[in-house]
Amino acid sequence: MRSLLSDKEWLVEESAFNDEKLNYYETIFTVGNGYLGTRGSLEEGHQAGLQGTYLNGVFDHHASFIVDLVNAPDWTSLSIWVDGNRLDLHSCEILEYRRILDLKQGLLYRITRFKDAAGRITRYESIRYANFSQRHLFEVNATLTAENYSADVTIESDIDGQVYNIDLKPAYKVEPRFSPQVRWLKWSRSKHLAHVEAATTDSGVYLELKTLDRPHHIGYASAVKVEGVDHRLQTQTQYEKVGASVSFDLQEGQSVNFQKLTAIYTSRDVDKSQIRSHCTDVLQQALQQSAEQRLQPHLETWQRKWDDCDIRIDGDAEANRAVRFNIYHLLITANEFDHRANIGAKSLSGEGYKGHVFWDTEIFMLPFYIYTQPETARALLMYRYHTMPGARDYARENGNEGARYPWESADTGHEVTPPWTADGKERIWTGERELHITSAIAFGVLSYVNATGDTGFLVDYGAEILFETARFWSSRMEYKPETDRYELTDVEGPDEFHELVDNSVYTNWLVKWNLQKSARYYHWMKENHPSELARLNQALALDDAAVAAWQAMAEKIYIPFKEGEELIEQFEGYFQLDEIPITEWDENNMPFYPEGYNHFNSDTTTLIKQPDVVMLLYVLPDEFSDAVKRANYEYYEARTMHKSSLSPAIHTIMGIETNHFEKALQYFERAAFVDLVDNQGNTLDGIHIASAGGTWQAMVNGFGGMRVKNRKLTFKPWLPDKWGSISYGLQWRSGRLDVSVSAAQMHFTWRHPDHQELAIMVQGKDVSLPPNQLISVALN
Repeated sequence: MRSLLSDKEWLVEESAFNDEKLNYYETIFTVGNGYLGTRGSLEEGHQAGLQGTYLNGVFDHHASFIVDLVNAPDWTSLSIWVDGNRLDLHSCEILEYRRILDLKQGLLYRITRFKDAAGRITRYESIRYANFSQRHLFEVNATLTAENYSADVTIESDIDGQVYNIDLKPAYKVEPRFSPQVRWLKWSRSKHLAHVEAATTDSGVYLELKTLDRPHHIGYASAVKVEGVDHRLQTQTQYEKVGASVSFDLQEGQSVNFQKLTAIYTSRDVDKSQIRSHCTDVLQQALQQSAEQRLQPHLETWQRKWDDCDIRIDGDAEANRAVRFNIYHLLITANEFDHRANIGAKSLSGEGYKGHVFWDTEIFMLPFYIYTQPETARALLMYRYHTMPGARDYARENGNEGARYPWESADTGHEVTPPWTADGKERIWTGERELHITSAIAFGVLSYVNATGDTGFLVDYGAEILFETARFWSSRMEYKPETDRYELTDVEGPDEFHELVDNSVYTNWLVKWNLQKSARYYHWMKENHPSELARLNQALALDDAAVAAWQAMAEKIYIPFKEGEELIEQFEGYFQLDEIPITEWDENNMPFYPEGYNHFNSDTTTLIKQPDVVMLLYVLPDEFSDAVKRANYEYYEARTMHKSSLSPAIHTIMGIETNHFEKALQYFERAAFVDLVDNQGNTLDGIHIASAGGTWQAMVNGFGGMRVKNRKLTFKPWLPDKWGSISYGLQWRSGRLDVSVSAAQMHFTWRHPDHQELAIMVQGKDVSLPPNQLISVALN
């Protein structure tokens, strides 16, 4: 099986077992296909393990303190018994242990040699994958070898519906350190699934469950296929659990191959009355195919994905592996076929943030999909369209009009931010005060439309999002007659150390942008799509006068920044806060909190959690001079604690843009390796998927120099000395642009179905790209 894997540059390896690192590897070894993600738990389980299988979009709120992305049954579960002795890492001596994630092919490989108490040595080798071609099919393909014995062997395959989500944890005055076997037992757990049906089938077993609060039904059909040996099959059904066991005689030196195949459907996919038939049909078809016939379409799909989005770095294999690792996780967490699901802050790899969706999608991840997987980008934005009723409810609940998108959302578009931390110690205000997500969603809509030219999406769906977010802002802004201006008080910007501020410059500037762009596209629709606009006007009670009011309001929104100045004040009064310098850094070059300060008491200081003003400079590059960008980068970088994984990637890009190249490279390493080296210390909770999107942006928008300015592709790259070149591809307005960058020149190849030329800008100079030609441009 090892021979199936790709070249070493595509592999992430675990070479020895360490229970302290088990949860970390479970996260980074997640396999998925956008429909489902499964943590890299051991098939036989482990006391320290945190099994997790998450079906995109399947949420529930029963018996939990906040809405959960449901932890579904584990489709990988296998137990192997040799003459009645179970093989596992607790009871056996481990002679060899290795696991390898193949990023290129979406395969998780494992080899373990167990020596049991009787001295018998069994070699277990497997490949696990979530099929990317048939997204309802999941497989563990394994081979057992009896190295020094002959014995009766039994393989037990279970689908266990008695699974739980972690919920609340105890509050301690001083956070204790627990052994890995105890860590998760300290948490309370919430149950989300109830029994519907457990049955045997002609080929295996079937289990159906339902969520307790939401109307979801989940079906699993599973079977074990054994090849090359006479065997005995038994099936068992229990309440909320089904299983199949296969027994056979294994001779010394003999190897037996078997496959565990599982088909999964939910009532999000088909009517609940059809779940069982769909599961059994997919399973039966898979059983009739060979392992190679099932695997090949999966590999071909992965190849097409990598053709679209691979980034190559010449001269730094470790950085290239890290970048591809981040892209891999972006690819397995989103589903272009599901317009009612989005991406949680920990992807489909863990329970951190309960699977909730943040502004992370539009600002950090959506650009990757826009420029490499535009169908997926469209689906992610359709989630915002479909959850607009919840956003409208949220606006009305607070006395406003239009749509206020929640800081954290799940399946309905209603606010699901927990009011307290999981231990109940600290109040969380983000759901009430972090309003800027509403503008982020409008920003995502227009970023997608500008890059793809998909005006059909704008007319049918995107315009309604623009108009409803503008209506929200027009009702939420506070008019101050004494100054004849509009303000926003009691809000929270991206920097979450400061939870109650007036006139966050990031928030106010994006509100102004939101209102102006919404007005612009209102008039664009009036000219180009009058009948569709008339329909929207009627549905939203909107008219020209309201839009004129948006424009007038935008001109009077207070921005605490004066023309001619360079330094932007993050919010009113920020410059009067206590200056507490950062003086110590950890082994990952991450700042330590100054003595006496932490996340919850830094609001009286100029310390900031993550970029706020620097983020504004990045998101709206057209609106600030180079001098303003440089002055603010230098000022705020020195005060940023980077206590969010969102922070380093933006500091990479803006570091390059402001010629702080050494810092940019330092921040890139923090972003790209955040999970591979666990430099935040919490990868066990799930992948930092927004940082993965930020890493892609750091490569393309930072080192690759690509920025969209005035709706046009522009390039101003910079490469570290160690890198000979980088190359990447972009989807742009129905065409494909391949880009290669070295220290001396850039190479472009533009392809378009209508053979259109493409006008771009390189280092401030206009360049025209004819189709299907390699064009080289010298760099200064």
